[in-house]
Amino acid sequence: MMLRSLCRSAASSAGAGSRTSFVAVATRHAGPPSSLRLLNFSQARFLTEKTVKTPPMADSISEGTLTKWHKGVGEYIARDEPIATIETDKVDVTVNSPESGIILAQFAQEGDTIAVGSDLMKVDADGQPSEGAPAAAPAPAAPPAAAPAAPAAPSPAPATPSAAPAPTSSAVPPLTPAPKPAPTPSAAPTAAKPAAAHVNGVPGIVPGSRTERRVKMSRMRLKIASRLKESQSTAAALTTFNEIDMSNLIDLRSKYKDLVLDTHGVKLGFMSAFIKAVCLAAHAVPEVNARIEGDEIVFSDYVDISVAVATPKGLVTPVIRNCENLSMIDAEIAMAELGKKAKANAITVEELAGGTFTISNGGVFGSLMGTPIINQPQSAILGMHAVKDRAVVINGKVEVRPMMYVALTYDHRLIDGREAVTFLVKVKEAIEDPRRMLLNV
Repeated sequence: MMLRSLCRSAASSAGAGSRTSFVAVATRHAGPPSSLRLLNFSQARFLTEKTVKTPPMADSISEGTLTKWHKGVGEYIARDEPIATIETDKVDVTVNSPESGIILAQFAQEGDTIAVGSDLMKVDADGQPSEGAPAAAPAPAAPPAAAPAAPAAPSPAPATPSAAPAPTSSAVPPLTPAPKPAPTPSAAPTAAKPAAAHVNGVPGIVPGSRTERRVKMSRMRLKIASRLKESQSTAAALTTFNEIDMSNLIDLRSKYKDLVLDTHGVKLGFMSAFIKAVCLAAHAVPEVNARIEGDEIVFSDYVDISVAVATPKGLVTPVIRNCENLSMIDAEIAMAELGKKAKANAITVEELAGGTFTISNGGVFGSLMGTPIINQPQSAILGMHAVKDRAVVINGKVEVRPMMYVALTYDHRLIDGREAVTFLVKVKEAIEDPRRMLLNV
C-alpha cells in the first residue's frame, strides 16, 4: 500500500500530460526495514535500452558490408521490420529488428564492414511512435510546393521593365537602361554549349575527351571472381560438345504449353526437360554427380541441380533440390519461383548452398557455343545454348532442323572421357525423344 500511494503521489506531482516516467526501487539498509527511492526515467533509462547485434547470416559468412539503413536515429522501428541491408559474398541479407522501439544510436555507417555478432544499433524498447510522425511524412511533399514558388521569382523580372518608363522623366535615366543588358552573360553560357560537338554523327561527345571511372567491386563480384579462378586452378577441366535436334521437344512444347499454363499456371520451357534429362543421365553415369573431398570420392544418391541465374549484382546459382523426384511441371514451378526471387534480389543464402550439378543456359542471351566453368566443388556443368535452324543430314537427306549445341565441362581428375561423352549422349537422346523421360530409359 505504501509503494502504491507513493507512486500515485509521484505521478500526480508530475502533472497531467507529463511524459516523465518513474521507477520505484526498494533498498535495504541498517535504518528502517525498507525505504523507497524514486528514480527519474533518465536515470534508469538503461533498463529499457537494448543493443541489437548483427545476426548470423550463414555458416560460411563472417562479415558483410552495410549498404543501407532503412531507418534513422530517432525513428520508431517495429519488431520484424527491416532495419538494414548487408551485402555478403553471396547475396544481400535484409536484417529485421528483433525489438520494437525508438532507435537511439547506430554503430556503423553505410559502406562500413561489419562482423557477425558486432553491435549494430541501440533501441529504446519503451519508445512509442510519436503521433506527429504521420504528419511529418507529408513534410517532404513541401519541397515540391516550394518548386512552383521558384518560377514565381522570374515574374518580378517583367516588373523591372515597367520601372524603365519611369526614368524617362529625367535626362539621366537613359544611362540606366544601358546596364540592363546585363542579361548578356546568359548568352555566354549558351555560347559554351557548342563545345559539345558531334563526332562521327554521335551527339554529346567532346573531341579529345578521355574520361575514366573507378567503381569499387562489390563483395559478390569479388567472390565470383575468386571462385572462378579457384575452379580453373583446382580442376583439370575439359569440355566435350554435342548437338541436339530440338524438333520433338519444340513440338511437345507448342502442343501443350497453353494447357500447362491454364492447368498449372506456369510456362512450359526447355529447362525442365534438360533437368529431367540430366537426372536420367546422372543415374546412368554417377561420377558426373559426384565430387572430390580430400582423397575420397563422394557419390550423391540424390540430384541437386544448381541453376545459373543472372541478377542485377551478378551470377548466382540457386539450387533445386531432389530433382530426381520432380516432374517437368514441378521443375518449371521451381524455376519460376527462383526467377521471381532473382528479379527481386531476394534469393537467400540457404537457397545457394549445396548442389551436385549445374546447368547454365547461355542461350537466353543468344550464345551459340561456349565452355562453362565448373562450379566448385562439383565435378561437371552442362552448358545450353541458343536454338538455331541449321542444315543437317537426316536419313541421307539434307533438312533444316532447329539445333542446339550443348557443352559438358568436367573435372578430368574424377570423370574420364568415356563417362563424359556417355553422359552427354544420354542427355541428347532424352531431349531428342522426350518419351524416353517417361519410360526412364
